[in-house]
Amino acid sequence: MKAFFLFVFEVVKIVVVVLAIILPVRYFLMQPFFVKGASMEPNFDDGQYLIIDELSYRFRQPVRGEVVVFRYPVDPSQFYIKRIIGLPGETVEVADGRIKITNTEHSLGFVLDESKYLSATVSTYGDVKKVLGQGEYFVMGDNRSASYDSRRWGILPEANIIGRAWLRAWPPKTAEVFAAPEYAY
Repeated sequence: MKAFFLFVFEVVKIVVVVLAIILPVRYFLMQPFFVKGASMEPNFDDGQYLIIDELSYRFRQPVRGEVVVFRYPVDPSQFYIKRIIGLPGETVEVADGRIKITNTEHSLGFVLDESKYLSATVSTYGDVKKVLGQGEYFVMGDNRSASYDSRRWGILPEANIIGRAWLRAWPPKTAEVFAAPEYAY
């Protein structure tokens, strides 16, 4: 009987140690996310399993081009995945199939070159102009014709951002660690 209680005690210790390690990682550092829908195709397909980095944005601001998971501002119970296009303090204008960004560094503005992650055949529809305040972002899906994004529902508050897509873990043949693209201005 003593051996049985020692065994149970050892199992309980292992479970406590595992929970003490896994729970903080899951709730404060990284979390899994399944891509649902076609709004990020061809870069992210329906059913892919991603690991979301929740830690980076505690030390720095999101940057243009990063793919983020966030709570949909209109219904926070829903989670969306989109690419950051406009940053706080910028004016984003979508017109004539282009995205023009104006900020303090580029007062005349520049047309966003998305050739690193979008095919030349992708058209950006819409006629929208948004001025972003402090802590506000403009996000868009990579599949511009099938994405419900800032062009339709408006700006994304920073408080709604959960984290950035860090790793595609499933399916294994598409496994990849992500970094933000670099833009030439």
